[in-house]
Amino acid sequence: MSQPMKVVVIGGVAAGPKAAAKVVRLMPDADVTIVEKGKLLSYAGCGLPYYVSGVVKEQAELLCTPAGTVRDPVFFRKVKNVHVLSETEAIEVDRAGKRVRVRALGNGKESWLDYDKLVLATGGSPMVPPIPNVGLQGIFTLHGVHDAEGIRAVLAQGKARDVVIVGGGLIGIEATEALVEKGCRVTVVEMLPQILGILDWEIAKLVEQHMESHGVKVLTETKVLSFEGDGHVTGVVSEQGSLPADMVILAVGVRPNVKLAREAGLEIGPTGAIAVDPRMRTSDPDIYAAGDCVESMDLVTGRPCYVPLGSTANKQGRVAAVNLCGGQDTFPGVLGSTVCKVFDFCVGRTGLTETAAKALGYETTVAMAPGPDRAHYMPGAAPLLLKLVVDAKARRLLGAQAVGPGAGDKRIDVAAMAIASGMTVDQLANADLCYAPPYAPAMDNIITAANVARNKLDGRMVGVSAREVHRMMESGNGFVFLDVRSPAEHEKVRLPGATLIPLGALRERVGELPRDREIVTFCKVSLRGYEAALILRAAGFEKVRMMDGGIAMWPYEKLT
Repeated sequence: MSQPMKVVVIGGVAAGPKAAAKVVRLMPDADVTIVEKGKLLSYAGCGLPYYVSGVVKEQAELLCTPAGTVRDPVFFRKVKNVHVLSETEAIEVDRAGKRVRVRALGNGKESWLDYDKLVLATGGSPMVPPIPNVGLQGIFTLHGVHDAEGIRAVLAQGKARDVVIVGGGLIGIEATEALVEKGCRVTVVEMLPQILGILDWEIAKLVEQHMESHGVKVLTETKVLSFEGDGHVTGVVSEQGSLPADMVILAVGVRPNVKLAREAGLEIGPTGAIAVDPRMRTSDPDIYAAGDCVESMDLVTGRPCYVPLGSTANKQGRVAAVNLCGGQDTFPGVLGSTVCKVFDFCVGRTGLTETAAKALGYETTVAMAPGPDRAHYMPGAAPLLLKLVVDAKARRLLGAQAVGPGAGDKRIDVAAMAIASGMTVDQLANADLCYAPPYAPAMDNIITAANVARNKLDGRMVGVSAREVHRMMESGNGFVFLDVRSPAEHEKVRLPGATLIPLGALRERVGELPRDREIVTFCKVSLRGYEAALILRAAGFEKVRMMDGGIAMWPYEKLT
């Protein structure tokens, strides 16, 4: 009788437990062991900001199954038939001998674990920049439950009035709301020109403005020079001066944990993460890897990329398990599909940004489509601002971004499926999506956005970005900035230098407009701006463009 297959899984947070559990489901007699350096297993790391804020009340909730059972070593032993060595570090992989050397962190005792198949799920670690005095007390990352407990403890003492977040990426932005909810004055310091580099500038700017409306101070293009304090942090010295700080959160990114793999001689990819094939195999056919320690393939570009996400880790862990058990499964790659909550804004993206697409040599067409996320007459209808990035030659959807209090997640999910399927905007515009007034407009937001792109591609609509309009203003271009909203709307909020002629009066007043100057039309969401451009072109005006997205997606100063 053959011996049970021995599987060792290094890492017990996301990909590792998923792989271990799937192996036992496929091969109930397998001998599976998880080696985890930390004390806690299979916790919901993405829920940490909500644990800090108090939305998630107890730490145990992050460790539980949907049925409420804590995923501890006893659970894995009795329910999953998986051995767990927690608070144990894997320190060496002997590929020739097919064994792993481990050290118990409690007593330092070392031992060897034999394996037939090995899964590396070593995850990633938060980057800690080499800033002077970065080791002061009160400076945290937000990468694990231990970090979250430290932050909660400081907040519970009521001594963290001023908090500085270093880094404007996903982790930093998600932490912002939690801290504001606790009564903190929060400043985000980002060295790049914008927060949320996964978005295009104007979409990120809308998020930044929303954060500022909730009292958050955002400093972009600002480098942190040092931290101040005697034992405990009291301030942050930046290029824009000193900032008071009772607590600092470092959120400057994550790097893959590849030391074990590199020392074992496994191939490391160009991103710095472990290289794997679509079956999640490393350069050693008996060693698989999954989660934040591996690189993925970008489904649009076909190039390696590093996108550490809990959703990806779980899918990769399952694929690794299926294949090491002799099955045939593949992980095709990622689009970087991401969603986060910023106060009451849903912020999502998938695929390529306009900036990334242009850098890759694509000729792009962009559609900006603001509108209510359900029938406008329904209670609870909320604004949603969509941006689509399209390959102008192939008419293929390349990317999508969503921001606003409306339901952006499901539109980004639709876009992700469309991109992965290679759909054109013509196909997307006729997608058979669900409709009922409480859930969507009759023409769903993403269908409207696809039609905007089609109109542009077919020459029926000529758009100009808000960013370009702003440049025209600053250069003294002399164009006519034509607001075609109602007088009441114009009185409530308006844009600098605009001329008001309501759409209903435009046909009668075209004689007031100069034919030798460029005219840029706009309204609240640019639907009326589009109609106005059509009227002017029919009247013989040749230099007419519509401002994409209207006032709703104008990322600069408004007059009230």
